[in-house]
Amino acid sequence: MPTTSAPTLAQLENASEFHARHIGIDAADEALMLKAIGETSRRALIDSIVPRSIARSSTMDIPAAITEAAALAELKALAGKNQVLKSFIGQGYYGTHTPGVILRNILENPAWYTAYTPYQAEISQGRMEALVNFQTMVCDLTGMPMANASMLDEATAAAESMTLAKRSVRSKSNVFVVAGDCHPQTIEVIQTRAKPLGITVALANSAPEWEAAMAGDYFAVLAQYPATSGRIDDLRADVKLAHSKNAAFIVAADLLALTLLTPPGEFDADIVVGTTQRFGMPLCNGGPHAAYMACRDEYKRSMPGRIVGVSIDTHGNPAYRLALQTREQHIRREKATSNICTAQVLPAVVASMYAVYHGPEGLTRIAQRVAKFTAILAKGLEQLGAPLRAQATFDTVTLKTDGATNSIAARAVSAGANLRIYFKDYLCISLDETTTRADLALIWSLFAKDGQALPTVEALEGSVDTLIPAALRRTSKFLTHPVFNTHHSETGMLRYIRMLSDKDLALDRSMIPLGSCTMKLNATSEMIPITWPEFANIHPFAPADQRQGYAELDAQLRAWLCAATGYAGISLQPNAGSQGEYAGLLTIQAYHASKGQAHRNICLIPSSAHGTNPASAQMVGMQVVVTKCDENGNVDMADLQAKCEQHSANLAAVMITYPSTHGVFETSVKELCALVHQHGGRVYVDGANMNALVGTAAPGEFGGDVSHLNLHKTFCIPHGGGGPGVGPVCVVADLVPFLPGHATGGVPGTGAVSAAPLGNAAVLPISWMYCRMMGPDGLQHATEAAILAANYISARLADHYPTLYASANGHVAHECILDLRHFKDTCGVMAEDVAKRLMDYGFHAPTLSFPVPNTLMVEPTESETLAELDRFVNAMIAIRGEIARVEKGEWPQDNNPLKHAPHTAASLLGGEWDRPYSREVGAFPVASLKAVKYWPSVGRVDNVYGDRNLFCSCVPLAEYAEG
Repeated sequence: MPTTSAPTLAQLENASEFHARHIGIDAADEALMLKAIGETSRRALIDSIVPRSIARSSTMDIPAAITEAAALAELKALAGKNQVLKSFIGQGYYGTHTPGVILRNILENPAWYTAYTPYQAEISQGRMEALVNFQTMVCDLTGMPMANASMLDEATAAAESMTLAKRSVRSKSNVFVVAGDCHPQTIEVIQTRAKPLGITVALANSAPEWEAAMAGDYFAVLAQYPATSGRIDDLRADVKLAHSKNAAFIVAADLLALTLLTPPGEFDADIVVGTTQRFGMPLCNGGPHAAYMACRDEYKRSMPGRIVGVSIDTHGNPAYRLALQTREQHIRREKATSNICTAQVLPAVVASMYAVYHGPEGLTRIAQRVAKFTAILAKGLEQLGAPLRAQATFDTVTLKTDGATNSIAARAVSAGANLRIYFKDYLCISLDETTTRADLALIWSLFAKDGQALPTVEALEGSVDTLIPAALRRTSKFLTHPVFNTHHSETGMLRYIRMLSDKDLALDRSMIPLGSCTMKLNATSEMIPITWPEFANIHPFAPADQRQGYAELDAQLRAWLCAATGYAGISLQPNAGSQGEYAGLLTIQAYHASKGQAHRNICLIPSSAHGTNPASAQMVGMQVVVTKCDENGNVDMADLQAKCEQHSANLAAVMITYPSTHGVFETSVKELCALVHQHGGRVYVDGANMNALVGTAAPGEFGGDVSHLNLHKTFCIPHGGGGPGVGPVCVVADLVPFLPGHATGGVPGTGAVSAAPLGNAAVLPISWMYCRMMGPDGLQHATEAAILAANYISARLADHYPTLYASANGHVAHECILDLRHFKDTCGVMAEDVAKRLMDYGFHAPTLSFPVPNTLMVEPTESETLAELDRFVNAMIAIRGEIARVEKGEWPQDNNPLKHAPHTAASLLGGEWDRPYSREVGAFPVASLKAVKYWPSVGRVDNVYGDRNLFCSCVPLAEYAEG
């Protein structure tokens, strides 16, 4: 017998390489898959798919892979360079206690963080109930009738409210009045958004300026409540004045304060925005946090973002679904009201569960404690003779410190605390849920003169009330629905969370084969660091030297992403893919303006593009011109050339997706880029399909000028049920000066596109860990494995469902479009029926009817095992057999397992069964499901009914069903 040589030490050390765990296909699997495809090797397959004209010739300049343990240790050292001080900065970011039951069972639970956007309602009932709770919470606290299911951050929500008001009011003015006492980051994002739309932002930094602005002409007004300095203004007269001018009044409100303050809806505000950060989400260096938007009922059909509504299923039972604006930017394209296609679902769920767990009494108690501590702090400062500015306030005191401002702030840092410098001559001190008596003593010590005795909480607490004016104290009830008054024990809360997650289908249960959405492994080692205190408890506006760990992480990750894409510079500020598109187009626009060519405003977009592309172009004031695609789904180069020549003098950009939205590597991409450059335009390469490019080709090398990446796709940040995401914008060298950035951070560029300098900073360690553990070879292997898996599925299903688009040799990129259109004629079966029937087999459906109606777009990713790929293939083949029975007339076109899918346990256990197939066929279409079965909690949801009867808050479902 031949002897096997002992492994070397190096082999033993590398035996736990991460990429072997991330990539689900081993060498033996690969051989079987290549045989099914008809290729001799993975290298030969890739060479036959990626055009040789764009293939990378060099290895990415990314450090070699290290083990999970080594990467965690390296990142821990990086995190240790952050200094976690007690921050009293406020400015929209506050300390909070995340209840342990929520931290462990939602924020750190893959059943919640690996879920996809709830486009398939029947397998998303749990997270949609949590989002309805969120919407109810926002409606109740703001006093408004309508709320959406979260926004990206407070500043973005304010900017979106500006455009919502513009299209909703009768005023024809282009002036937007903004109180100077709004949060500075909100003002910056609004100014960035307003400029390309021709909106004038009238910033009122003093009382006289405010009075003058309010007396003028405008279409809307924004005020902070309480103001960023803590002051609480009575806005009722201002609201009436704005309405007399046919203008809207927008309030940026603190939800915790609204438990004690008169809600804006009660003084007739039109739109209310804000953040839910202090409802259980850590500071996170600025994100991710769920913002909110609420509005009056007549604005609901123009409201941006997602709304979860209530409908009924096929059995007449109540069910949740996304309503109205769901993916409306994909439908309306350049006429869309917003380009937002993700939200902040996971942080929104955390915030809603925080409200469920504490209930109205608990939230009120937390707010009262903050307000009481603030009043005691103010009284103590007054006793010490500190220069306190008298004001009504909830959680923030302001002191006019003049020339002593910097020295007091420095003294605070030395004592382990951060105060906020406000307009150079003021200090603001904000308290929160985490404030203790010791914190007040520390603050008092900063203002005490030598030998002066410090006040004590015990001496003051009996003699002070809150500093909230009596006329603005809340009297109305909120959160009266039973869900907010039931689950207050940890046992009850734990079971409620589990009950909801059991209704959902996430990546922890099965493959989610969504085309263009890249649902891949979100490894536990990547997720662990996000809740480390060194990352989670950093205030985004703390002094820069306290954020050195984040600065190094930012620099390293940007360098690695540049290496992966071939670009020269990257900004990580955009906190969603849609924000990345928007930032990229702003960058192009700013570049043209710097060359004296601000008139360039034509954006060419192929008809196959993601719907967010034309919506983003519209947001920056560009004019969209659609170009044709040929019969193979490729960009029609002749039509593109004609459009380039027609619009040569005004051509700003072309936006393409590569590989194409149809899942094919187009061979003429270099010629396309050269053509656009010849006419003075810049090339935007949508990075949604970057999972087919990393290590194989680089858009910054083959002609792209700008790309956004989806870190929540290619670089492993989980989808979280529809957010958080990160959408970095990458550019070539001459565009680097025009990247977005905060003026407050000293960064030149196009302006801020999100509230925090690093956007959703706290999830960046996920992508850092992925790159560090994979290394350049692992990253390239992942790309090739994803392409292999897509071609394997296409080949295995070729005799059952033709692949709609492919290259000349029959291959696809990392995804394939299965053509189901002919079934409509042969038996009345639609792609939606197949999508719903897949639920009975335990699968989330592939992407439905995009980019081609009545098709399914499949992207298996590199993380799935061959066994799981085969399970999906076998399910699709079995469904094709069911379709054949309908085609043969064995089952009626309107009474078969596909039309009745998904099958709930209740529907199968009912008394009568009048269907031409057995209950067992409905429940267990393949035998393996008898051992492991996922049961959808509702039957097929009626979409039309839901839009005609819109409910977006916690209507008592029993009453709703009866009604």
